[in-house]
Amino acid sequence: MRALAVCQDELVIRTLHPILSGAFEVEFLVESRPLARRLADDGIPATVADPKKLDTYVRNDLTASTLVIVEDDGKKSLKKIVTTIRDAGGSLLYVLHVGAKPATGRRTHDDLKAIVPELTHLDFSELLAGALTTELSRSLTRMRVQQYQRYMADAGRVLILLHNDPDPDALAAGLAMRNVLRRTKTTAIIGALQGVTRPENLRMVDMLDIHFEIITPEHFADYDRIVTVDVQPHYFGGLLPRVDLVVDHHPEQPGYTAVFKDIRADYGSTCTILTEHLRAVDIDISERTATAMLYAIKSDTLFFARHTNRVDLEAFTYLYPLADAALIRKMEGAEITTERLEHVTRALHTSVHKNQVFSAYLGETAREDFIPYTADFFLQLEDVKWTMISGVVNGQFILSVRNLGYSRNAGEFVKKHFSSIGSAGGHRAMAKAVVPIAKFREKFGDLSGIGIAARIGELAEQFLQEKQP
Repeated sequence: MRALAVCQDELVIRTLHPILSGAFEVEFLVESRPLARRLADDGIPATVADPKKLDTYVRNDLTASTLVIVEDDGKKSLKKIVTTIRDAGGSLLYVLHVGAKPATGRRTHDDLKAIVPELTHLDFSELLAGALTTELSRSLTRMRVQQYQRYMADAGRVLILLHNDPDPDALAAGLAMRNVLRRTKTTAIIGALQGVTRPENLRMVDMLDIHFEIITPEHFADYDRIVTVDVQPHYFGGLLPRVDLVVDHHPEQPGYTAVFKDIRADYGSTCTILTEHLRAVDIDISERTATAMLYAIKSDTLFFARHTNRVDLEAFTYLYPLADAALIRKMEGAEITTERLEHVTRALHTSVHKNQVFSAYLGETAREDFIPYTADFFLQLEDVKWTMISGVVNGQFILSVRNLGYSRNAGEFVKKHFSSIGSAGGHRAMAKAVVPIAKFREKFGDLSGIGIAARIGELAEQFLQEKQP
């Protein structure tokens, strides 16, 4: 398809040429002979002619199917040029605004539309804004990652520390961070204080052959650098002697210092952040790592059903052709187990469902992951928009909160009621509180199972009815 660009600004021409020439047989119409010679010397086809004369377009074989772009710099008679193009038979007309917008812009648009109804207005700055912002952001990320790499370069051994019972985002982020630091599994150890327990996560570890070590606090001193991914140092309750780098997508927490931090609470997955890191420094991502990261993004965003950002979609799109989609389907598998069904049944016996809030208490449970699983499960119920599932694991009262993501903030709820007696935080659609059971009873009373569910349900209802600031 042919394209004729009526432009007089050399920068605009040189910007448009590589873009248009990939899809069109393009020629530029200019009024300056010296400009035309400079363009021709660089292989850019240009014709010298007056854009206000009908014969200019006749000689250029303008037809109704020729795409015509007219530069508007706010100086020349745009109406005259558009009228002439219409008279010559042009109809696929685009006006590219590159100068300051005149005060009479709306009237000018309407006048031109009256001449060529199919005319489309484009703003040069808006066309460039997305690409320019992306490139500048990538440059800043590149600089940041290169700082990490230089700082870690002389370290003998690096510990990449995950949270307890690591989930797919933590496991994949560990692999990705090792790549970012350009290290091997012998010089960058992926570790956690407690191992993986959830069945689907165990499948991921097995199928992707992810090696990580169980670390005790006494081992921290054996490492020259410590990095935490998908978790922040406050989580470890002062056990870490120091922190060199933190990369996480959860809301930033106080109470620690780190040499470097990259915390982006508006991202749906830590692997999204690390995808940007890897791309910024042009590191090849292996199929295994890409598969782990893609699975992590799907898992942490519930396949983009919760807390998803545009950048999560971009990371997913970038990783998808690099990953093994069949292996991801196999890892996802069937997540319903007898143990999980038992906890779902247990929740039903102590549940309170009122005003679209479902609250239940599981009592003592062997594994923490049963609590968020049950919260996710009951969020599927009809007429349920918030779930509050609690239980006790090793003397700790644990509350998992889930909602549909468009009402009040779940993280604010748990902070308001539990941050004074334990750890509490999260996102708009999901949050968690962990407090010693003794402190919970001290604050809320020695309640029974259904009494605990009812009390937390009442707190949720009050929270939802409060006026937002």
